[in-house]
Amino acid sequence: MDRRNFTKFALSGLAFSFLSDSVGRAALPATGAPLTGAEPANPALVPATPRAVAQKPYAALLERAKAALDHHADAFALRDRVAIVDFDAPSKEARMHVVDLIGGQTSSYLVSHGRGSDPAHSGWLHSFSNEFNSLASSSGAFKTGDMYFGQHGRSMRLIGLDPQNNNAEQRAIVIHGADYVSEDHVAAWGKCGRSEGCFAVAPHLVPQVLGLMGPGRMLYADKIGNG
Repeated sequence: MDRRNFTKFALSGLAFSFLSDSVGRAALPATGAPLTGAEPANPALVPATPRAVAQKPYAALLERAKAALDHHADAFALRDRVAIVDFDAPSKEARMHVVDLIGGQTSSYLVSHGRGSDPAHSGWLHSFSNEFNSLASSSGAFKTGDMYFGQHGRSMRLIGLDPQNNNAEQRAIVIHGADYVSEDHVAAWGKCGRSEGCFAVAPHLVPQVLGLMGPGRMLYADKIGNG
């Protein structure tokens, strides 16, 4: 998004108050207005799939995420918004979707997968692992945790809630920024670079992603297709 378009959003009351001056093109609002991170949550509410996203390619994954939200109901007071990572899509596509379950708005982002999940660096995730030193991505439901400032700058901890990802904290699987996740990198190489299992996004979009999620919401990652 260039400055002119960002200013247009700001004047209409839709801009993110916590964004830096530069908002990158890697954030692709897929449906409706951008999410703001300020909407109130109803802890008892697990809404039906909004019509606006029911026909999206990731709709089946969203339904699985909502089932996980019910399964882990005791872990989540905030059920208004979820992030889903569709690992059926290649890394060159914006495959991390932050979905407002009440209003139906979606913002989508490029996101990495782990090098252990794609040893040949094909740009596609081939397998998951929960093992230490696997350098692989894990699937399942994660709860967003504390934000902190580490070696990759501003980051957010993730707590794995399922047997296939319950080592996430000990493996230091987090959301962080990385220069190898950007449209420029995709244009040059045809894919994003690989992480060590973390959900890496473009550095300039970290404030937006973390602001939308905040501590206490669900991130759900999986590969449910045949590819």
